[in-house]
Amino acid sequence: MSTETVADQIVGQLIEAGVQRIYGIVGDSLNPIVDSVRRSGGSKAGGIDWIHVRHEEAAAFAAAAEAQLSGKLAVCAGSCGPGNLHLINGLYDANRSGAPVLAIASHIPSVQIGSGFFQETHPDRLFVECSVYAELVSTPEQAPRVVHSALQHAVGRSGVAVVTLPGDIADEPAARSAPAYVRTGRPALVPADEDVRALAGAIDEADTVAIFAGAGVRDARPELLELAEKVGAPMGHSLRGKEFVQYDNPFDIGMTGLLGYGAAHDGIHDADLLILIGTDFPYDQFLPDEVRTAQIDSAAENLGRRTSVDLAVHGDAKSTLAALLPLVQRKDDRGFLDRTLERHRKLMTKVVGAYTKPVGQRTPIHPEYAASILDDLAAADAIFTADTGMCNVWTARYLNPNGQRRFISSALHGSMANALPHAIGAQVAFPTRQVVSVSGDGGLSMLLGELVTVAMYKLPVKIVVFDNSTLGMVKLEMLVDGIPDFGVDVPAVDYAAVAAALGIFSKRIVEPGDLEAGLRAALEHDGPALVDIVTDPNALSLPPTITGQQVKGFALAMSRMVMNGGVGEAVQMAKSNLRNVPLPSQFSPRG
Repeated sequence: MSTETVADQIVGQLIEAGVQRIYGIVGDSLNPIVDSVRRSGGSKAGGIDWIHVRHEEAAAFAAAAEAQLSGKLAVCAGSCGPGNLHLINGLYDANRSGAPVLAIASHIPSVQIGSGFFQETHPDRLFVECSVYAELVSTPEQAPRVVHSALQHAVGRSGVAVVTLPGDIADEPAARSAPAYVRTGRPALVPADEDVRALAGAIDEADTVAIFAGAGVRDARPELLELAEKVGAPMGHSLRGKEFVQYDNPFDIGMTGLLGYGAAHDGIHDADLLILIGTDFPYDQFLPDEVRTAQIDSAAENLGRRTSVDLAVHGDAKSTLAALLPLVQRKDDRGFLDRTLERHRKLMTKVVGAYTKPVGQRTPIHPEYAASILDDLAAADAIFTADTGMCNVWTARYLNPNGQRRFISSALHGSMANALPHAIGAQVAFPTRQVVSVSGDGGLSMLLGELVTVAMYKLPVKIVVFDNSTLGMVKLEMLVDGIPDFGVDVPAVDYAAVAAALGIFSKRIVEPGDLEAGLRAALEHDGPALVDIVTDPNALSLPPTITGQQVKGFALAMSRMVMNGGVGEAVQMAKSNLRNVPLPSQFSPRG
C-alpha cells in the first residue's frame, strides 16, 4: 500500500504546477495538507512555504495580488466551516480581477456531511458564484483528477478554482496517479475578418475618433498608440488600464467615472466614434448615449453589456489592432485631438493639481499633496496597492505609472481592507521590490491584525496610511444624495504607535512640512515601515463632470448640516473643496 496520502499527492501536484507558497491559517480539517507542506521542506528546498496570515480573507487577497502580478497560479487555504468562509470576500476579488487562484477549502469528516455536524457548511455550493470551478472531493480515487481540473481551470480561465477537501479524505492513502500538469503558451483570439473590416470602415467614416482603453490592452500597447496616432484619437482609460495606458502616451486624456480626472469625459462624449478596447467599464452613466460606439474585447459576454454598441469585435486587443491598422486610413486633421489634449492639460493644472503646490504649509494635510510627494519619492519599479474609496482616488490621480510600476486594487469587487493583504502577497512574491500599501484608516483598521503578519515575517512593506478618521467615499455619496453624513466617523487612532508596538518602524505626520522627510525615511528603511499621515477629513473627490442634481444634493446636505448645528464642519468642507467645485457654466447636461 502506498505511503503517500491524498494530501501529499495534492501538494505534489501544486509543486509540479510551480506553486511556491500557500496563504492561510491552520486548522484541524486542514492539518493533513499543512503537515504535507511542512514535510515538503519549503520553497528553498523545492517544496512549498506556509504563509501564516491573521485572517483567511487576507490569505485570499494576498494570493490574488501574487497571481495578478506574476501571472502564475497562487494558492490560499482555509479550514472547515468558518475558516474557509472567511476566504470568500478575497476570492470574489480574485475571480473578478481575473487572478488564477486555487483555494483549498477543507471540510468536515466525509461521513458527517449532511448531518448538521459541528462547523458544517457546504463549500462546494457556497463558492460557486466566485469561482470558475468548484468541486467536492469525495474519494481518494477522485482527488487527483479534481485537483488537476481545478488547476487547469484557474490558469486557463484566469479565475478562482475551489477544491473542497474533507479532512479524513486528505489523510487517506493516495489511490491513483495524478495527471501531469499541462503547460501551454498564451493563445491569441483572432477576430473575424468581416468584423475588423466593418470597424475600419466606421473609423474612416468618422471625422473624430476617441479611444477608451482598459486592462485588456496590456499586451497591445504599441498597436494601441499606433492606432491613436494614425486617426488622431485622444485616449482615456479605466483605473485598471492606467498602468498600461497612461505613461509616455501623447494621446492620454485621463480617466472618467467616480475616480476620473482630466478630459476623458469630454473626449469620449464629443467624438463621432468611440472605441472601447479591452474594458468592461461598469459605470454606464459616464458613457455617452448618443455617440456611435464600437467595442473590442476577448470576452464575448462583455460586448454591449455596459452601453449599446454599434459595432462589436470579438478578439484580443493585440490581434484585433494588428489586423485593423493596415485597413485604416490616416486622418490628417488633428484639431479634435489638439483641443482635447489642451483641455486635459488645463484640467490637470487647475483642478487635479489644485492642492499639490500651494498647500505645503496648510493643516490638516491635504491628501492630494501627500499622494504627490509619495509619487515623487517611491521607487521607479514600486508596486502600489490601494484601498477602495478615497485612496483609490488619490492613487489614480497622483501616482504615475512609468512602465515598471504596478498598481493593484479591488477595482471590480470594490472591497474595503484590500490594500495591506494585497501588499503582503506582493511583497512575499517579489521580496526585492518596493511594495507600498496606500491604506485608508477605515480599511487598515478592518484587517488591522495583518500588521502582525508583516511584523512576523519582517516583510519590508511600506504602509502609508491616509488617516482622516472618516469613511470619505461614503461621506461623499451621502452628501451628493442630499443626506448629511452619518455613521462615517472612524475613531482617531495613532496607527504609528500601534505599528511601533509590533516592532515596525513608524512615523506619525501632522505637519505638511514633515511629509517629505517622513516618507523618505520610511521608504528607505530596511524592513517594515508605517507612516500615519493625518489628512483633512473634509477633502472629498468630485467626479470629472458634475450635474446640477448632484450639486443640488450637496447643497441640500450642507444646509441640513448647518440647521443641525454643524456650521463649522460645513464651512470647513466648503473651504477644503472649493477649488474642485466647477462653476454652474461647467455643469454637464448629461448624467
